[in-house]
Amino acid sequence: MKRLILLSLAIFLCLPMAGYAASIGSAEIQQEHVWELATEISHITYKEPGVMREKGVMYGIAGSYTYRKNFMLKADGRFSYGWVDYRNSGAMDNIDDYMLEFRGLGGYGFSVLKASALTPYMGIGYRYLNDDMSGRTTSTGAWGYEREISYIYSPIGIEMITSLKNGKSIGATLEYDYFWDGTVKSHLSDVPGYYDIENDQNKGYGFRGSIKLEKKGEKINFVIAPFIRYWKIKDSETTTDPAGRTWIEPKNHSTEIGIKFALEF
Repeated sequence: MKRLILLSLAIFLCLPMAGYAASIGSAEIQQEHVWELATEISHITYKEPGVMREKGVMYGIAGSYTYRKNFMLKADGRFSYGWVDYRNSGAMDNIDDYMLEFRGLGGYGFSVLKASALTPYMGIGYRYLNDDMSGRTTSTGAWGYEREISYIYSPIGIEMITSLKNGKSIGATLEYDYFWDGTVKSHLSDVPGYYDIENDQNKGYGFRGSIKLEKKGEKINFVIAPFIRYWKIKDSETTTDPAGRTWIEPKNHSTEIGIKFALEF
């Protein structure tokens, strides 16, 4: 994964692009209407400290529409799928995972340093992760089960892009994700003698960042964007099943590092 990211950056940066463009405004740096189609690959690690760990590779597709005219409005979504390996007192490999995320953003852009545009933004987001160990047992004989994890959050961030020579530009995004609410549904009925439970999560945060390297074409722009996405969630509220057993979703954190390849038009 690290070699792929470094190789992609090297290929892009080896193209001639020294120096800043002449004085231009933000309207010339960024188009008014932009559609983006992308594919991405990432490595994700999920940990419940002292309890368990999962890690693996995810493959995704993404799309977005952005409108800019001083103010910015953006809608985006992504889907990713992959396989993770579980480690606890036992082990289980090649667990099916998939993730969905939808976001709506609004902000206001303005020019800085003549060749750059800066856009603070905020919005609302929804993230869903399905981790399916149902019908399988670990190396120590423990039963697996399906989990569904949902987050509602508000992205609060800033995006900057700078125009370079030869139709190229470089940008960066830094974002804090304010966590409103989360739910973990554990399908424990996959295990004989247990019941499905649902735990509420209401404390945590996330952040994400990316670097965007873009080459403008006549009709289509080409984009390479390494990224990192991180979440840290505290212990959930407790819940009690029909048998009187009390359950909690332990504090956890996840880190996703990857790279996106996109076309803009």
